[in-house]
Amino acid sequence: MSHELRKRALAGGRAKSMHKIEALEARFDTLETRVAHQDCLIEDLNSTITDQWKQIEALTRQVKRLDDQLQDVRDSAGSPGEQEPPPPHY
Repeated sequence: MSHELRKRALAGGRAKSMHKIEALEARFDTLETRVAHQDCLIEDLNSTITDQWKQIEALTRQVKRLDDQLQDVRDSAGSPGEQEPPPPHY
């Protein structure tokens, strides 16, 4: 193989290597962008879950209060088997 042919072969090999490196850099940039987007999405989802958990806790407390109030009304009304005295006659 002549010196000129070797030189061309090496140059072609370097060009292919450079193209592969550029392609890998592009893929790496794409992956970095996707990871950054996913990080933002995870933060948004975490915030949403935290807000919903706070709402669930507030609703749970409210249901408990209403249940207690209902039980108080039932207790003050007496047992279901008891009859009210007849109303007075005019």
